[in-house]
Amino acid sequence: MSKANYADLPINHSEEPIRLFKSDFLEFFTHIHPVVVLLLYVPVVIFFLARSYAVSASAGSLTPLWGGYIAGILVWTASEYLLHRFLFHYEPSQAWLKRVWYLIHGVHHEQPQCKTRLGMPPILSIPLAFLFYGLFHLVVGTVLGAPIWTGPLFAGFITGYIMYDMTHYATHHLSMNWGFLKFLKRYHLLHHYKTPDIRFGISSPIWDFVFGTKPPKGS
Repeated sequence: MSKANYADLPINHSEEPIRLFKSDFLEFFTHIHPVVVLLLYVPVVIFFLARSYAVSASAGSLTPLWGGYIAGILVWTASEYLLHRFLFHYEPSQAWLKRVWYLIHGVHHEQPQCKTRLGMPPILSIPLAFLFYGLFHLVVGTVLGAPIWTGPLFAGFITGYIMYDMTHYATHHLSMNWGFLKFLKRYHLLHHYKTPDIRFGISSPIWDFVFGTKPPKGS
């Protein structure tokens, strides 16, 4: 499969995951259980929050701790939207890039109910986590001269990522029958089954409202 336009992909309802590589070794790294996300990243959040608390307390103010943490969650929601809309749904013209983008996100649109392809495998998420931490350290710690904010900002960002991954899994496989959770489930499934070119928010629709990718009410 080399298509990158997800609207053209057929929906595969098979319980057997689509195989992406002939090699069993490579294929292994394309799957992830949602519990792995918790095991990997909850300790990261706890570590950075604990360290940031100690630093903020010694400085005499917890404002950087909670302010940075909340800001980090908000930064994640924007990152989730931008990555989903402009990276995952990018439509390359070259055949080899179409294959790459199919591996990144197209397979999820072709087989949206595959339980082990609802999160980013650690082989990709761990380097990206280091990349974002380095970016926060550079921008906030060095350029803005506020290193005390870097740790809580990163902890909030990773918290947002965990919330996104758990929400994404839940929208596909758990009963979300009340309130805002019901709205999120319907919102994301409509992205898959009706409007793959809009509704890019998963854990939050806020940026769809901001950037006009939320359809009119009733659509």
